[in-house]
Amino acid sequence: MDVKLYVGNLSYNTSEEQLRSLFSQAGAITSVALIQDRSTGMSKGFAFVEMDSQSSAQNAISMFNAYLLGEKQLMVSIARPREEANRGGFQNRNRDSKRGGGKRRY
Repeated sequence: MDVKLYVGNLSYNTSEEQLRSLFSQAGAITSVALIQDRSTGMSKGFAFVEMDSQSSAQNAISMFNAYLLGEKQLMVSIARPREEANRGGFQNRNRDSKRGGGKRRY
């Protein structure tokens, strides 16, 4: 069963190939995804590395959490599921709340 790892605090110059080479020392890698800004194409400083097993993932965490890559200390942990964003905009606001001024009286 594949296990997805979060790899944070990456240098903006880090490549997917560098991550693949580094994490392959801990076990077999299923995929590497370096997260980039949509508009600029620049790295956002974090990635997801998918390992082929729980033991490989735990091995990678113990080997590379706090590991110095370049001049940055990596943060490696099991990736958490993505939280659903509130896409409705105003769904959670109280529609009856008075914001600024209320009703005008003449």
